[in-house]
Amino acid sequence: MIVKAAIFKGKGVIELGERPDPTVKEPTDAVVRIVRACVCGSDLWYYRGLSDYMPGSPIGHEFVGVVQQVGDSVRNIAKGDLVIAPFFYSDGTRPNCRAGITSACVVGGAWGVNGIDGGQGEAVRVPLADGTLVRVPGSDRSDETLASLLTLSDVMCTGHHAAASAGVKKGDTVAVIGDGAVGLCAVIAAKRLGAERVIALSRNPARQKLAREFGATDILVERGEDASEAVLKLTDGVGVDAALECVGTNQAVQTALAIARPGSIVGYVGVPHGVEISVPDMFFRNVGMRGGPAPVRAYIPKLLGDVLEGRINPGGVFDFTTDLNGIAEAYAAMNERRAIKSLLRVES
Repeated sequence: MIVKAAIFKGKGVIELGERPDPTVKEPTDAVVRIVRACVCGSDLWYYRGLSDYMPGSPIGHEFVGVVQQVGDSVRNIAKGDLVIAPFFYSDGTRPNCRAGITSACVVGGAWGVNGIDGGQGEAVRVPLADGTLVRVPGSDRSDETLASLLTLSDVMCTGHHAAASAGVKKGDTVAVIGDGAVGLCAVIAAKRLGAERVIALSRNPARQKLAREFGATDILVERGEDASEAVLKLTDGVGVDAALECVGTNQAVQTALAIARPGSIVGYVGVPHGVEISVPDMFFRNVGMRGGPAPVRAYIPKLLGDVLEGRINPGGVFDFTTDLNGIAEAYAAMNERRAIKSLLRVES
């Protein structure tokens, strides 16, 4: 038996190919039939040839699906459960996981590499299923709910990681650098944690509109030094209580550091590319940086209730929908900034 899955062929080329039908290989495994998947901004680093990825490998790391089969040692999930998969699999019991950094599990790993299935396909074998998968309670499986649940596999939790790493609290003034799906979810996260003022940096009218719907109070179109000056002007020269860097470029990081008030923290979750940091500048301004790959598995339970109760609707970041046959266009739309985030409807 075979299943369809997205395959990375090389720079600029993603094709729908065939993979062996996933099966339980270890007693801790589960097999999940994917219902919804999506394309991530970090996938575009491979697509653009800016990060290494093995041609011929399956790709994708965000999915929601229904459990088809579980190994003999799996206790927390069962056949028929709707589950969310974080973008790293983890066992949940080792020191890093117990400390809340499930993205650094010493026996965990990433989807699509080292013989592990990718998340943009019809089905996937999930290692360490008990520690990895989160069961979704209830019976609401509407398109809107599934879209928001899907964001918990990465972008909503990553936006939350930026805000949590920066220590956002009630009454804060926060700036979000980046208007992609992660940046927009960081707006939600900052508002959810009590920020009074959320400044979103965006030049795109559609993304500006969504940022305001998500809770942004101010929109700035400037970039680079102009953006730093604009934020400082808005804050009477003080800077922001928390800067959330959600891009990963050197310009974005420099902007975040420049607008952070002395004593504050930059929460950074953009995958760094060509970033150069001046430690002496940070030292003399008492500005710090904290972040990295989000420990999504630790955050999903904290955010799941808000999604199911409708208090947040991060699924709004999806503005392009197709099926697996449209996988090439799903990547192209995001690469060309015609889409914020592409959703893959695998099964209704």
